[in-house]
Amino acid sequence: MTDLLTILLKITVVIFMAGNLLDLGLRLDVKAAIRGLRDVRFVTLSLLWAFVLCPALAWGLTRVIPLSEPYAMGLILLGLTPCAPLLPMVADRARGDLNYAATFMLLASVGTVVQMPFAVPFMVEGLTVSGWAVAKPLLILVVIPLVVGVGFQILWPSVAARIQPFVKKGTGVDTILMLILVVIIYGKGFLGSIGSYAIGTQAVFYLVITAASYALGFGMPPRQKSVMSLGLCTRNCGSALAPLFVAADVDQSAIVMVTLGIPMMFISALIAARLFAARTGQSVSLAARVGQPVSH
Repeated sequence: MTDLLTILLKITVVIFMAGNLLDLGLRLDVKAAIRGLRDVRFVTLSLLWAFVLCPALAWGLTRVIPLSEPYAMGLILLGLTPCAPLLPMVADRARGDLNYAATFMLLASVGTVVQMPFAVPFMVEGLTVSGWAVAKPLLILVVIPLVVGVGFQILWPSVAARIQPFVKKGTGVDTILMLILVVIIYGKGFLGSIGSYAIGTQAVFYLVITAASYALGFGMPPRQKSVMSLGLCTRNCGSALAPLFVAADVDQSAIVMVTLGIPMMFISALIAARLFAARTGQSVSLAARVGQPVSH
């Protein structure tokens, strides 16, 4: 029975990843995303945090906190995979710039596919998997759905507008089923992680990347900083699971650590969005009082 549920979970993860990237492509404002790519400050800081500092933080935490090897493996994989599909939702709650949310999601999707095949074999100890084994599912589940969605939007925008709600609803149903299967299969593992430093280490990881990336925004307007920070504190758990599903003899605790990241990032992102919205409101009010234009 457990084997059957595990197979079903892998199927739901595949649909979750491909569906969300297809949905993103179908509704991505390509012109807005490209405009964001011309913002050198935003792109540079986003790439630096997403693909250098976050992986370095995850790796560093595994060296100073006595995590078991499987939990350390899961944390590093989370550190390598920025930006969950829920970024637009939490960015909207934070009163962030949604055009820059599109830009960040595009950067994160492409960057993850480029970096992970090289970084996983190098950084993740105990995971026997080749670079191509990591790259193949990411190409199939990230790049192809995104390209197909963008292609439909550019070539047949009316068709893209009609099918996007069905893709979104179907992916939403799949997400609920995936979460139910995660709880059924790994619920005992979640309880077993209590007292193992796993939960505490993830809390530290999310707190540091969210607060530090916002504080060190180096002159970016609040609405852009909030998008970057939320993109960093939400992790693409589907991409983090992909290497674990293709590798042989993976300790289940590594999968538990990654799936534990789902509720942890939800909590972190919602709290951060509320705080960022308040700060953005304060900056808007201050600009209005002194008669200055509001930065967007």
